[in-house]
This record gives sequence, C-alpha cells and structure tokens, in this order.
Amino acid sequence: MKAYICVVKNVLFLLALFMLLKPVLPVIDYVVNYEYISKVLCVNKAKPKMHCNGKCHLMKELAKTSENDAPISSDKKVPSRQFEVLFLEEIKSFKIAPVYFFETEKTNSNYSNLYFRLNSASVFHPPIFIS
Repeated sequence: MKAYICVVKNVLFLLALFMLLKPVLPVIDYVVNYEYISKVLCVNKAKPKMHCNGKCHLMKELAKTSENDAPISSDKKVPSRQFEVLFLEEIKSFKIAPVYFFETEKTNSNYSNLYFRLNSASVFHPPIFIS
C-alpha cells in the first residue's frame, strides 16, 4: 500500500512539474536543438547579417504556446449572471461595552483593618557562629 501511495505522489509531482514548465518547453527545445533550428528551421537563414539564429522560430513557437494557454478572449463576452435575493434577514447591530483594566476601586475600610503589617527597619540575620 505504501509503494502505491509513493507512486501516486511521484506521478502527481511529475504532472504538476510538467504543468509549471509547459510555457517554457519551447525555450528548452530551442536550447537543446539549437544547431538544427538555426540551420534548417530558421526563416531568416538567407540573411546572415540579421543574426537570427533561429530566434524567429522560437518566437513562433512561443506565440503558439501562448495562444493555447490564453483564457477566453475579450471578444467573446460571457453573459452576466443576475442573482436574486430570496431571503433577507436583518442583522441587528450590537455595541461592545468598553472594558477598563486600570480602574481602581475603593477598598473597604473594614477589610483593611483586619490585618497587621510590621514595617521594621531591622532585617533578620542569622546568628554569627564564632568558634
């Protein structure tokens, strides 16, 4: 089962890679077959001063690829769709109450008298051991 999943993942990866590289395929073909394209398929091979070297063929191939991948042209307009609202529910407004964290409340004086705190200036030190 694991081998099957691994094969499926590899196939999907290769398919995605092909879809991403599809617009670049004519350029790769031009680089790989440069000699053949520049000598046989070049339209301007009779005019060596232009230094075309098959770039005209590459431009034609790129134009074909872009035509195939182009979305629907602006000449063919898709009819606009109209939507009807069938149900309408009024959304009631609400108000967020502000929260104050820095408000100080008055302390109860009865509570403050229930404990005793000794403010002593002397600090406890352990006895010094003299031997």
